[in-house]
Amino acid sequence: MHGLHLTADLYQCTGHERYMLDADAIAQLCRDQTAASGLTLVDDTWVKFPPYEGQPGGVTGTVLLAESHLAIHTWPETGSVTIDVYVCNFSDDNSGKARSLMEGVIEAFAPQRVLRQHLMRGDIRMATPAEDATEDVPESAAQTESSWTMEQLTPNTRFGYRTTGSEKQQTPFQQLELLQTPQFGKVLRLDDRFMTSEGEEFFYHEALVHPAAMAHPAPRKALILGGGDGGAAEELLKHPSIERVVLAELDEAVVQFSRQHLQTVHRGALDDARVQVCIGDGLALMDETDERFDLALMDLTDPDTPASALYSPASLARMKRVLAPGGALVLHLGSPVFHGKQVAELARSLREQFAVVRCYGLYIPLYGAYWGLAVASDELDPLELREQRVAERLKQRNVGDLQYYNTQVHGALFALPGYYRELLKPQ
Repeated sequence: MHGLHLTADLYQCTGHERYMLDADAIAQLCRDQTAASGLTLVDDTWVKFPPYEGQPGGVTGTVLLAESHLAIHTWPETGSVTIDVYVCNFSDDNSGKARSLMEGVIEAFAPQRVLRQHLMRGDIRMATPAEDATEDVPESAAQTESSWTMEQLTPNTRFGYRTTGSEKQQTPFQQLELLQTPQFGKVLRLDDRFMTSEGEEFFYHEALVHPAAMAHPAPRKALILGGGDGGAAEELLKHPSIERVVLAELDEAVVQFSRQHLQTVHRGALDDARVQVCIGDGLALMDETDERFDLALMDLTDPDTPASALYSPASLARMKRVLAPGGALVLHLGSPVFHGKQVAELARSLREQFAVVRCYGLYIPLYGAYWGLAVASDELDPLELREQRVAERLKQRNVGDLQYYNTQVHGALFALPGYYRELLKPQ
């Protein structure tokens, strides 16, 4: 016995009602998707349940495959569906076909929320034509699917992580996904982009917040554009002078998701009395406010996503408008390795708006690359903060629980490799 077992629980299905109520329609859907996936249909059987207490009856059925089976049950009264697919991989690797079948059926039901489970059954160390028989797989791996979730950095570059489960939700703005990973625990993904994780969030959030916050003599007010996972807010609150953090997040679902699943990232910051969560367009909020901030952080999805307009010169000028005297804007630029042109253009735009622009960088594991960030200000220069002064401020402010940022790292972040410096040269 050696195979892949997939299950999916679908909620708030918005597909055609025939896929909830009509056994013949569901049967035809499954036959079509089986053929499209390349699996072999042997037989199928379907049962339509009668109405119960005024509610329409659902449908249950099974498709017998030469490779094993597909099973479905519908609950029209709640808009829910369960799907079960199992394929044997003894003589051939049918995993891709099983996933194709599962996704094709799920798409027809158009659920608003999906809970997926993956299980490799049998001895996954057995060699198949698609496996390397010499691969050393730990015993614990036999309890979960040997699957990978990938992200495409460029048309020529992909990277990914082994996942043991996922849950997807389509919000009004984007696809939100929770991944379970052996490497980093829970991972948040938006529109197929890795955003943050339980295991390594400190790389990004500490680097985003502390170089500018430590350089500022006493930051009191901060604005976060995006940042619905709460990680940046949590880092800001480590500075005792912070009295107020305004977190402007477009997608309320990200905040609710993070409250539920990412407590180890925000550590209660989303519900701290000093943090005001504002749901809606962050740029509109900036246009309407008369408030001025010591720090403004653009904790957004990447510049090559639908958030690209927020990185435009006009948007950067609006960000500058809400800064208090001596204040600074912080944002990430992308990878100097993989997004060189984008990094150079953003740096140029910042220099057009601000007198002081300090680009820096670090390797962020979840993003699979060395990543660029920048502090921009008319007065604040993080490079003027020497190692001894960093140590003094860390002690004075009692900023602790840091896993990446420290007295030596502050300066090291701004020590740029030669190729990164070349990108930043004025054209």
